[in-house]
Amino acid sequence: MTQEWLARRTHAWHDWTLGDLAAAKQSTGQTVSLVVPARNEAATVGDVVSRVLDALMDTVSLVDEVVVIDSDSEDATFAVAERAGAVVHRSRDIRPDLGSVPGKGEAMWKSMFVTRGDLLVFMDADLIDWDTHFVPGLLGPLLTDPGVALVKGFYERPFSHGHTVAAYEGGRVTELVARPLIALHFPELAGLVQPLAGEWAIRRTLFETLGVPTGYAVELAALIDTVRTLGLEAIAQVDLGRRAHRHQPLLDLGVMATQVLAGAAKRLGLTSAESVGLRQYLHGDGGAVPRDNTVRLDERPPATSVHEAQVLG
Repeated sequence: MTQEWLARRTHAWHDWTLGDLAAAKQSTGQTVSLVVPARNEAATVGDVVSRVLDALMDTVSLVDEVVVIDSDSEDATFAVAERAGAVVHRSRDIRPDLGSVPGKGEAMWKSMFVTRGDLLVFMDADLIDWDTHFVPGLLGPLLTDPGVALVKGFYERPFSHGHTVAAYEGGRVTELVARPLIALHFPELAGLVQPLAGEWAIRRTLFETLGVPTGYAVELAALIDTVRTLGLEAIAQVDLGRRAHRHQPLLDLGVMATQVLAGAAKRLGLTSAESVGLRQYLHGDGGAVPRDNTVRLDERPPATSVHEAQVLG
């Protein structure tokens, strides 16, 4: 099945023209929301928003709305995104009756209550080397194949160290955590080039039925749950070319890795913990100095269950 899926469900962004996609969108009557979860990304979020608005909303109407979900930023992310033309919401202000926790997955889950698109396209806010073809590339399979429910992007993702640039070594958590997890427990997903890619798209009718980890496990969890409910044939992937972003410190990647591991462990029935203590070490005058973090492993229930509870209430 994996080889057949790779042959039929792996695409390149230039497989469709903007005209083709606009016509497909019009004929099916589907609407598109671009969602940008952001935390302290004032330096880059404005460029992401303004370029998409100009190329894909004002010009060809491929995107119906651009929505930034600000996840407790301490910088000017909200103001910059709003000035650039996005509809901006603070994550904590969306459905305050449901509470709020920090995290990328939380922002994406909350987006379902403030967007209207039948198709949701997610893009990270920290992009520094990218182009607007990312969005139509991700929409291609969803607009032209009703059997596809989730689309993952993949790309050259360089890692810069001094004057050396390694073309495909930017995804450290992918290579050190996600790919070994997939090899051991979810081999049907081995054909995905970048399972943790932040650029992906999904039908609302699917996303609102999935449990959503509030942190960095959201992408892997969505893949596992989609395969379990709809089968591998419901997933496609698209080569988007090249994508670069700022590299996070190693200790921050440790937190991300913990959340990814926990998201997989919950789907294997190995844990139900809502948090875990993570001890890491820093260099100090006296040698190694411990730093203790409490890493949240919360998951939000399917949005449909929240909608139903609200109606019943």
